[in-house]
Amino acid sequence: MIRTPSPPVQPAAPHEMLVRHKYQVGETVYYTSPTFGRAAATGSYIVVKLLPSEGDDYQYRIKSSGEAFERVAKESQLDRA
Repeated sequence: MIRTPSPPVQPAAPHEMLVRHKYQVGETVYYTSPTFGRAAATGSYIVVKLLPSEGDDYQYRIKSSGEAFERVAKESQLDRA
């Protein structure tokens, strides 16, 4: 068996390692509840944490002043308020 050297592996460029969320912590967003599953209160929320993506859709932890708990929302469910 003949072995050939592998090409060197380049580390990812710094800009490729950054998560590219559309919204930032502290930003007010408008959440639209999904039409299936558990109904949620559609309205204004504050982004409290950036979460990893699920497929092609980034996720966020959001909080409404009218609710005692936080929700997880996909970026496709959010708009700028």
